[in-house]
Amino acid sequence: MRRRERGSGSVLVVAMCCCLLLVVVGALGVASAVLAAHRARAAADLAAVAAAARVVRGDLGSACEVAGQVSRRNHAELVSCAVTADVVAVQVAVDPTGWPTPARADARAGPEEAVLQGSAADSEALP
Repeated sequence: MRRRERGSGSVLVVAMCCCLLLVVVGALGVASAVLAAHRARAAADLAAVAAAARVVRGDLGSACEVAGQVSRRNHAELVSCAVTADVVAVQVAVDPTGWPTPARADARAGPEEAVLQGSAADSEALP
């Protein structure tokens, strides 16, 4: 080995370690975003079902309040809640660690016929 090439292996190892560190940090960020998306979907589903249970019992006034409580228990924020006839539609958001935008999820719950009719109306409204 020539005298001027001495220590070049150390520089190469340090550069490879830095590249590996960047890949690991990026993978952790993506994993955090995926986990937040799953948590948002679960929280939205649970919040919609809990609110729909209140609507079925005739308690329309507290349906969205219950949806908010359920979403908070699932570490999510209730963004919107709407009760139309017997159907409850909610949107929740979860802030992932290390990701700039929150993960959002929508869910609807209610009697099967009403939810299916709402889905058909939504698809007809699309261009």
